[in-house]
Amino acid sequence: MAATLLAAADLWIFVTTASRYADAVAWAHLHAAAARDVVTAVVLDRVPEGAAQAVSEDLRRRLQAAGLSSSPVFVIPETALDPDGFLPDASVAPLRHWLGTLAADAAVRRQVARRTLTGALARALQDAATVLEAVRAQETERTRLADTAAACHAEARDRITAATQDGSLLRGEVLARWQELIGTGELLRGLQSQVSRLRDRVTAAVLGRPAPAERVEEAIESSLASLLLSQVQQARLETERAWRRAGSAPYPLSAALSALPPPTQQARRAEQLVRDWQGDVLDLVRAEGADKHLTARLLSLGVNGIGVALMVVVFAHTGGLTGVEVGIAGGTALVAQRVLEAVFGDQAMRDLARRSRLALDERVAVFLNEQQSVFTRALPDPSPPSEQLQARMRETAVAVEYLTGGGA
Repeated sequence: MAATLLAAADLWIFVTTASRYADAVAWAHLHAAAARDVVTAVVLDRVPEGAAQAVSEDLRRRLQAAGLSSSPVFVIPETALDPDGFLPDASVAPLRHWLGTLAADAAVRRQVARRTLTGALARALQDAATVLEAVRAQETERTRLADTAAACHAEARDRITAATQDGSLLRGEVLARWQELIGTGELLRGLQSQVSRLRDRVTAAVLGRPAPAERVEEAIESSLASLLLSQVQQARLETERAWRRAGSAPYPLSAALSALPPPTQQARRAEQLVRDWQGDVLDLVRAEGADKHLTARLLSLGVNGIGVALMVVVFAHTGGLTGVEVGIAGGTALVAQRVLEAVFGDQAMRDLARRSRLALDERVAVFLNEQQSVFTRALPDPSPPSEQLQARMRETAVAVEYLTGGGA
């Protein structure tokens, strides 16, 4: 409360005693008064007999060192009070006269008020410059932390893209279920046959098995969902480690980690993403078949069968496979490509693969961005932002210049 009252006052009268005038708390306020150029008077009270000169000289030295050399000092000796409990008139006459002179002269009062206001604004500008520097540093650090989170998740997206392009997903369960669907071993020996013959054999394989395409879809869902979950968790850990090393955002990091969904929920989200993408692929197959009047051919192969072939083509690059896997997975992907070419034609097949890849990339980006945004939302924006604070400082500087120049 005292600090608030002092900040609102045009004039300060600092009353202290001969035994307490050097207390640190009071001098903290006096240094603030000097920094703001507040008109200040000092009343040195209860000065013992014979100590007035030594104590007042020491007090004046302190005032000069604090930048308050122009402040008047009124010395009031230790003395008995009158019957009404007041100090004798003679003891307070100098102080009364000084205050009376100020009160009687409106021009002087305005000068005092203007001086205090100008000093307060000038000091505010100095403090604001420090605050502005701190706000800019905070904005820079916020940007750096947000960029770190973005980089960690972008790297995860790149790893997912690489794993879904280099043939890695054609390993294991996906490859086994695909072989069940098309009878890979037999078909690979006949790859040089006519496309129509290949299509007929694939059709027979599809029609002779109970729901084989669904098993391939399930295998793809499991493998792709596992890949997504592992990469989003790695991005989370990398972001967390980077923020902890920075040491500048403990509370935002704690808030972000608390807001992140649990692993089980993320796993369900990853599985749903894959199912939605598989639905996208099947929708593309249906739409392409309708546009090209290939309904009969699609029905003979099955929309799901053509859809899983398209999914295999999306994962067809074999850069990540070695040894025997190149021959098996690469050959199987080639079978899928030939099937799609037989049904839709080469250009349409390529367009379907491109659009399927784009649909997958978009869904993966959304999946990773959901987690990344949890981290970035936890980072507080400086308020006010540096641009707004700087604009206010310019306005204050204009006001200070106006007042200093003698404006009304």
